[in-house]
Amino acid sequence: MYGYIRNLIAVALVGAAATVAAADTGAMIDEAMHGAHRSEDYKARDQYRHPKETLLFFGLKSDMTVVEITPGGGWYTEILAPVLRDRGKYYAASYLITPDSIDYFRRMDANYRAKLASAPDVYGKVEIVHFDPKAPVFAPDGSADMVLTFRNVHNWAKGGKAELMFRGFAAALKPGGVLGVVEHRARPGTPFEQQVASGYMTEEYVIEMAGKAGFRLVAKSEVNANPGDTTDHPGGVWNLLPNLRGVPEADIEKVRAIGESDRMTLKFVKQ
Repeated sequence: MYGYIRNLIAVALVGAAATVAAADTGAMIDEAMHGAHRSEDYKARDQYRHPKETLLFFGLKSDMTVVEITPGGGWYTEILAPVLRDRGKYYAASYLITPDSIDYFRRMDANYRAKLASAPDVYGKVEIVHFDPKAPVFAPDGSADMVLTFRNVHNWAKGGKAELMFRGFAAALKPGGVLGVVEHRARPGTPFEQQVASGYMTEEYVIEMAGKAGFRLVAKSEVNANPGDTTDHPGGVWNLLPNLRGVPEADIEKVRAIGESDRMTLKFVKQ
């Protein structure tokens, strides 16, 4: 009887600790989101990207080892770096720069490094990892609690590297580690060629790629859904914010009103 009661108390204490940890992390995310290090342009996208809700859905805690895949201009770095700075570890995994690298990747790498250097008190503990997409290694094997990727899957699918990337995520994660995926969402049944051309991928495709790498889907969220996005734009997802690529001047305001793309938010666990 006493053993049963002790077990109940232990379960209750674990649950209470998890609640406190989530509240603590939520407060840290709030502080990071409103920090002076963030640009006004990036803050303006919070309404579309819901960083606090997204990161808490994935289960982020401030003492985790987290890998973000291809952080781009550092939109999520502005939030993850300060949250993880004191108690956790943050790997920013970017493409390996070689003599054959295209100018775009060179510029992105240089700009990202400049961003980190501009605020060492915020970004000084960020560790950049350069990976070869032909054999990607994002962190020491089995060291990460969480791998995060935001709006990237369509690029890997186009380059035929999606399976390799997902296997790399699995290698970096501890058993039971979390893979969080946010991606532009195509309508079910969209042909693969159309997915790649438009930048919108189906949930089925992402779940299949994750499953092949040994992941199990444990939850979905609609926090980044946008029912106003028809997903059938002439120039694909790039017609929408933040790019507005190729949109005629007369249609700019109408397209702005749509906001950013409709997105899936999927949480996987390494089996």
